[in-house]
Amino acid sequence: MNKLPTFDIRPNGEISNEFLKRNVLTFLQATEYIQNLNYGRNSNKDDLKTIFTDNKGTCSTKHAVLKQLANENDFDTIKLTLGIFKMSADNTPKAGNTLSKNNLKYIPEAHNYLKYENEVFDFTKQNSSSADFINDLLFETEIQPNEINQPKIQIHKNFLINWLHKNNNINYTLDQLWKIREQCIQDLSE
Repeated sequence: MNKLPTFDIRPNGEISNEFLKRNVLTFLQATEYIQNLNYGRNSNKDDLKTIFTDNKGTCSTKHAVLKQLANENDFDTIKLTLGIFKMSADNTPKAGNTLSKNNLKYIPEAHNYLKYENEVFDFTKQNSSSADFINDLLFETEIQPNEINQPKIQIHKNFLINWLHKNNNINYTLDQLWKIREQCIQDLSE
Protein backbone atom coordinates (compact mmCIF):
# COMPACT_ATOMS: atom_id res chain seq x y z
CA MET A 1 0.00 0.00 0.00
CA ASN A 2 1.27 3.42 -0.93
CA LYS A 3 1.34 6.09 1.67
CA LEU A 4 0.77 9.79 1.22
CA PRO A 5 4.00 11.75 1.28
CA THR A 6 4.59 13.50 4.55
CA PHE A 7 6.32 16.84 4.63
CA ASP A 8 6.96 19.63 7.06
CA ILE A 9 4.39 22.40 6.74
CA ARG A 10 5.96 25.72 5.79
CA PRO A 11 4.22 29.09 6.35
CA ASN A 12 3.39 29.34 2.63
CA GLY A 13 -0.26 30.33 2.74
CA GLU A 14 -3.45 30.75 4.75
CA ILE A 15 -4.15 27.05 5.24
CA SER A 16 -0.54 26.23 6.14
CA ASN A 17 -0.61 29.03 8.71
CA GLU A 18 -3.88 27.77 10.22
CA PHE A 19 -2.31 24.36 10.81
CA LEU A 20 0.90 25.85 12.18
CA LYS A 21 -1.13 28.01 14.62
CA ARG A 22 -2.52 24.73 16.00
CA ASN A 23 0.95 23.19 16.29
CA VAL A 24 0.22 20.82 13.40
CA LEU A 25 3.66 20.67 11.80
CA THR A 26 3.55 17.89 9.16
CA PHE A 27 1.15 16.75 6.47
CA LEU A 28 0.67 13.45 8.31
CA GLN A 29 -0.36 15.36 11.45
CA ALA A 30 -2.70 17.48 9.30
CA THR A 31 -4.46 14.38 7.94
CA GLU A 32 -4.95 13.10 11.50
CA TYR A 33 -6.20 16.51 12.67
CA ILE A 34 -8.72 16.69 9.81
CA GLN A 35 -9.86 13.09 10.21
CA ASN A 36 -10.58 13.67 13.91
CA LEU A 37 -12.75 16.75 13.31
CA ASN A 38 -16.49 16.18 13.63
CA TYR A 39 -18.47 15.57 10.45
CA GLY A 40 -20.79 18.44 9.56
CA ARG A 41 -21.48 21.14 7.02
CA ASN A 42 -19.42 24.30 7.25
CA SER A 43 -20.83 27.80 7.54
CA ASN A 44 -19.02 28.88 4.34
CA LYS A 45 -17.73 26.26 1.86
CA ASP A 46 -16.11 29.01 -0.21
CA ASP A 47 -13.76 29.92 2.66
CA LEU A 48 -11.71 26.86 3.58
CA LYS A 49 -10.56 28.49 6.83
CA THR A 50 -14.08 27.97 8.25
CA ILE A 51 -13.18 24.33 8.85
CA PHE A 52 -10.96 25.66 11.67
CA THR A 53 -13.53 28.07 13.13
CA ASP A 54 -16.45 25.63 12.77
CA ASN A 55 -14.27 22.79 14.11
CA LYS A 56 -15.94 20.39 11.69
CA GLY A 57 -16.15 19.58 8.01
CA THR A 58 -17.56 17.39 5.27
CA CYS A 59 -15.73 15.20 2.79
CA SER A 60 -15.54 18.26 0.53
CA THR A 61 -14.12 20.81 2.95
CA LYS A 62 -11.84 18.36 4.76
CA HIS A 63 -10.17 17.09 1.60
CA ALA A 64 -10.08 20.53 -0.05
CA VAL A 65 -8.18 21.85 2.98
CA LEU A 66 -5.68 19.00 2.73
CA LYS A 67 -5.28 19.53 -1.04
CA GLN A 68 -4.78 23.26 -0.50
CA LEU A 69 -2.18 22.50 2.18
CA ALA A 70 -0.38 20.20 -0.28
CA ASN A 71 -0.52 22.89 -2.98
CA GLU A 72 0.88 25.54 -0.64
CA ASN A 73 3.79 23.22 0.15
CA ASP A 74 4.53 22.25 -3.49
CA PHE A 75 3.05 18.73 -3.37
CA ASP A 76 0.70 19.00 -6.32
CA THR A 77 0.97 15.25 -6.99
CA ILE A 78 -1.68 14.82 -4.27
CA LYS A 79 -5.00 15.07 -6.15
CA LEU A 80 -8.41 16.19 -4.90
CA THR A 81 -10.92 13.80 -6.45
CA LEU A 82 -14.67 13.99 -6.87
CA GLY A 83 -16.21 10.55 -7.12
CA ILE A 84 -19.85 9.65 -7.54
CA PHE A 85 -20.80 6.35 -5.93
CA LYS A 86 -23.95 4.32 -5.32
CA MET A 87 -24.95 5.44 -1.81
CA SER A 88 -26.96 2.54 -0.41
CA ALA A 89 -28.00 1.05 2.90
CA ASP A 90 -25.06 -1.35 2.56
CA ASN A 91 -22.29 1.25 2.31
CA THR A 92 -24.09 4.09 4.14
CA PRO A 93 -26.38 2.48 6.75
CA LYS A 94 -27.60 5.81 8.17
CA ALA A 95 -29.14 6.65 4.76
CA GLY A 96 -30.96 3.30 4.56
CA ASN A 97 -34.30 4.40 6.02
CA THR A 98 -34.62 7.42 3.71
CA LEU A 99 -33.69 5.35 0.65
CA SER A 100 -36.12 2.58 1.60
CA LYS A 101 -38.94 5.04 2.29
CA ASN A 102 -38.44 6.45 -1.22
CA ASN A 103 -38.15 3.01 -2.91
CA LEU A 104 -34.54 3.55 -3.96
CA LYS A 105 -31.87 0.85 -3.78
CA TYR A 106 -29.26 3.60 -4.01
CA ILE A 107 -28.77 7.21 -5.00
CA PRO A 108 -25.68 8.50 -6.81
CA GLU A 109 -23.80 10.57 -4.24
CA ALA A 110 -20.77 12.80 -4.68
CA HIS A 111 -17.80 12.16 -2.41
CA ASN A 112 -14.45 13.91 -2.18
CA TYR A 113 -11.19 12.22 -1.28
CA LEU A 114 -7.50 12.43 -2.06
CA LYS A 115 -5.58 10.34 -4.57
CA TYR A 116 -1.85 9.83 -4.66
CA GLU A 117 -0.20 7.47 -7.14
CA ASN A 118 -3.69 6.07 -7.95
CA GLU A 119 -4.34 5.12 -4.33
CA VAL A 120 -7.42 6.56 -2.58
CA PHE A 121 -7.22 8.23 0.84
CA ASP A 122 -10.38 9.17 2.75
CA PHE A 123 -10.13 11.40 5.84
CA THR A 124 -13.85 12.20 6.17
CA LYS A 125 -14.30 10.49 9.56
CA GLN A 126 -12.14 8.62 12.06
CA ASN A 127 -12.93 5.22 10.59
CA SER A 128 -13.34 6.25 6.93
CA SER A 129 -11.91 3.97 4.32
CA SER A 130 -11.95 3.84 0.54
CA ALA A 131 -13.50 0.38 1.00
CA ASP A 132 -16.69 2.22 2.04
CA PHE A 133 -17.33 3.38 -1.54
CA ILE A 134 -14.65 2.30 -4.02
CA ASN A 135 -16.52 -0.80 -5.24
CA ASP A 136 -19.64 1.31 -5.84
CA LEU A 137 -17.88 4.08 -7.76
CA LEU A 138 -19.72 5.23 -10.89
CA PHE A 139 -17.66 8.28 -11.93
CA GLU A 140 -14.48 10.07 -10.93
CA THR A 141 -12.79 13.37 -11.86
CA GLU A 142 -10.08 15.60 -10.43
CA ILE A 143 -11.17 18.97 -9.07
CA GLN A 144 -9.48 21.88 -7.31
CA PRO A 145 -10.16 23.17 -3.78
CA ASN A 146 -12.11 26.17 -5.12
CA GLU A 147 -14.48 23.80 -6.99
CA ILE A 148 -16.05 22.04 -3.99
CA ASN A 149 -19.13 24.24 -3.88
CA GLN A 150 -21.06 25.25 -7.03
CA PRO A 151 -18.90 23.40 -9.60
CA LYS A 152 -19.13 20.16 -7.58
CA ILE A 153 -22.91 20.57 -7.22
CA GLN A 154 -23.25 21.13 -10.97
CA ILE A 155 -21.20 18.02 -11.81
CA HIS A 156 -23.33 16.02 -9.35
CA LYS A 157 -26.65 17.35 -10.71
CA ASN A 158 -25.57 16.72 -14.31
CA PHE A 159 -24.74 13.14 -13.34
CA LEU A 160 -28.17 12.75 -11.68
CA ILE A 161 -29.96 14.12 -14.77
CA ASN A 162 -28.21 11.53 -16.94
CA TRP A 163 -28.87 8.80 -14.38
CA LEU A 164 -32.60 9.62 -14.26
CA HIS A 165 -32.68 9.65 -18.07
CA LYS A 166 -31.08 6.17 -18.24
CA ASN A 167 -33.31 4.83 -15.44
CA ASN A 168 -36.77 5.94 -16.52
CA ASN A 169 -38.32 3.50 -14.03
CA ILE A 170 -37.29 5.98 -11.30
CA ASN A 171 -40.17 8.44 -11.21
CA TYR A 172 -38.52 11.43 -9.59
CA THR A 173 -37.61 14.84 -10.92
CA LEU A 174 -34.11 16.16 -10.29
CA ASP A 175 -35.50 18.44 -7.55
CA GLN A 176 -37.29 15.56 -5.84
CA LEU A 177 -34.19 13.36 -6.03
CA TRP A 178 -32.05 16.19 -4.65
CA LYS A 179 -34.42 16.54 -1.66
CA ILE A 180 -34.14 12.80 -0.96
CA ARG A 181 -30.37 13.12 -1.19
CA GLU A 182 -30.40 16.08 1.19
CA GLN A 183 -32.35 14.00 3.71
CA CYS A 184 -29.78 11.20 3.38
CA ILE A 185 -26.99 13.71 4.10
CA GLN A 186 -28.97 15.00 7.10
CA ASP A 187 -29.28 11.40 8.31
CA LEU A 188 -25.47 11.11 8.21
CA SER A 189 -25.03 14.12 10.48
CA GLU A 190 -27.22 12.64 13.21
